[in-house]
Amino acid sequence: MSGKGGGSRELKVRVKDKRKSQSSRRWLTRQLNDPYVMRAKREGLRSRSAYKLSEIDDRARFLKKGARVIDLGAAPGGWSQVAAKRVGAQGRVVAIDVLAISPIAGVDFIQLDFLDPAAPGTLKAMLGSRADVVMTDMAANATGHARTDHLKIMALVEAAAEFAREVLAPGGTFLAKVLQGGTEASLLAGLKHDFNKVQHVKPPASRADSAELYLLATGFRG
Repeated sequence: MSGKGGGSRELKVRVKDKRKSQSSRRWLTRQLNDPYVMRAKREGLRSRSAYKLSEIDDRARFLKKGARVIDLGAAPGGWSQVAAKRVGAQGRVVAIDVLAISPIAGVDFIQLDFLDPAAPGTLKAMLGSRADVVMTDMAANATGHARTDHLKIMALVEAAAEFAREVLAPGGTFLAKVLQGGTEASLLAGLKHDFNKVQHVKPPASRADSAELYLLATGFRG
């Protein structure tokens, strides 16, 4: 928008609802002014996190045409949208979440907790084979206590990594969200034993002030 003197500036949306807590107003203000949120709405993507997956895959290139992908904790579906587009019609994307999501073209969804003992067999049956990629952007509900939140999300990552070992084909990829402050040594050691390369990545779409990182393990040894 042009201002006086020919310059340009962004109009900032502010949340003034006094019924909401100050922290809620700050979060909403940030969301409403986040360029990735606005871009996601324009491009029909279900979450800003879709760009995180896109940016990670632009470098690592594991979402190949024809790949078979499992998205753990898929709601609201942004990662599944990106995966379906990149693997194409010859690929397969299966998504799982305890919450329901509306249908996504090219994605088979099942409403089920991935920690359910039946999940690995169910997902392999839906894929018709083992997976090339297991990915998760899950985060446990925050408590506000940093150490507790770290332990909760790491428990999810450890469960997802064990799940990946059950369903991945040799050469496969595992991608999961973790928090800064150190991935548990035992988890890293296990992944380094089972994968050719393990690294932490932080895509540009991940907010600079966020503690999140992504753990990327490639070349599953089977």
